[in-house]
Amino acid sequence: MPDRFSANAPSLSGPASHVFSVTPSDAADLTEAVRALYVGSGGTVSLRTVSGATATFLSVAAGSILPVRADRVLQTGTTATDIVGLV
Repeated sequence: MPDRFSANAPSLSGPASHVFSVTPSDAADLTEAVRALYVGSGGTVSLRTVSGATATFLSVAAGSILPVRADRVLQTGTTATDIVGLV
């Protein structure tokens, strides 16, 4: 299938070109750092950013996109489910 955008350079403001399911873990990094997270079923999302800072997002609504570069979604404190990494 042709890709009209194959010659365009990827950017953080552009759409994701890859997605993967996220399993929260306090010990394991994501398979790759993400540009954003999609939260399918709402709740709290605790994560570590690519800079090493930790953050907890409370009351994230189902269907939300968190535009944060993260390398780990922490199991402790995360109640949201159906999380998808956007790269």
